[in-house]
Amino acid sequence: MRVLHVITGLAAGGAEQQLRALLPYMSARCEVAVLTGLGVVAEAIKATGVPVHRLDMRGNRDLRAVGRLARLMRTGRYDVVHAHLYRACVYGRLAARLANVPAIVATEHSIGHERIEGRRITMPIRQLYLASELLGHATVAVSSPVAERLAAWGIPRSRIVVIANGIDGAAFGYDPRLRERTRARLGVPMDAFVVGGVGRLEPGKRFDLLIEAMKGLDEAILLLVGTGSVRRRLEDLARALGVERRVIFAGESADMRGMLSAMDALAAPSQEETFGLAVVEALAAGLPVLYDSCPAIDDLPRDAAPGARRVTRGELGAELRALATARPARLAPPGAVRLYDIRHQVDQLEALYRRLLGAQANEEQR
Repeated sequence: MRVLHVITGLAAGGAEQQLRALLPYMSARCEVAVLTGLGVVAEAIKATGVPVHRLDMRGNRDLRAVGRLARLMRTGRYDVVHAHLYRACVYGRLAARLANVPAIVATEHSIGHERIEGRRITMPIRQLYLASELLGHATVAVSSPVAERLAAWGIPRSRIVVIANGIDGAAFGYDPRLRERTRARLGVPMDAFVVGGVGRLEPGKRFDLLIEAMKGLDEAILLLVGTGSVRRRLEDLARALGVERRVIFAGESADMRGMLSAMDALAAPSQEETFGLAVVEALAAGLPVLYDSCPAIDDLPRDAAPGARRVTRGELGAELRALATARPARLAPPGAVRLYDIRHQVDQLEALYRRLLGAQANEEQR
């Protein structure tokens, strides 16, 4: 079975990291097509031997990229096209139809109540998404809240399949040697208490709350891993509050195990998440986690993630101060990490591919 994964970009975001993580476990022969720019995730994927095709799409209205993508699909004779993220879902489904690909799947990673992948949901955006969805055969939701939002948009539930994200827990396990090396590279003292924030530097992630919390955390350090449109604004805020020397903007990183090993706690203050991959990865690294929204944890029994605690905006500063004072020992990875083992996700995805290909074959025989 030949599968082409189509994704908008390959910077170090949650969907991009998720694609990188599942590829080594798939029995299908996989390749990746990226519509726009590359990044650290693209390099990591290529290093494993998976081909990465760059389409060089120049903006949302560059329809020539659809033709290039369709030609790639016809040449590759793929059995399945699997699209990820809004732009790739829209253009990937259309190209796959033009190329007569037998099975067309899309995963919805980031749809909120008002925004999808950071952009405000307008009527044209919603209508374009719904029109393109009809060109596919199934839409994967990464959590039950995502499935509910897709259904509320008008996508038939019969076309929605919930397959949770997965992680390779061992790939994020705590390593004291990595902790020492990473802290040395970042210039962080070994005895400092380090609060981590992982994700795109966008307004919805509310990393400004973590910078504000630094005012009440003497000597603590904030380590932000990711890039995005509000980095300059966050840097300005850190300077205005006089904590700029204790806030590290690490940018994109392909070494999340090292970054998580260097941290003492992870804080995820976003009010709206579709899964919460960074939270699960932090739990795999043995970190205590404070979060505002995380369907991955909220969908599980309470004892599946004892290291994760939901806190409000008003509670965040006090909770971080309590952790900085207590300096809790590294935790064993909880049951949630096993429940979200990436092998489960891969098994479900490949079963979906086979079901769709079987249905297509039966249709052709009629």
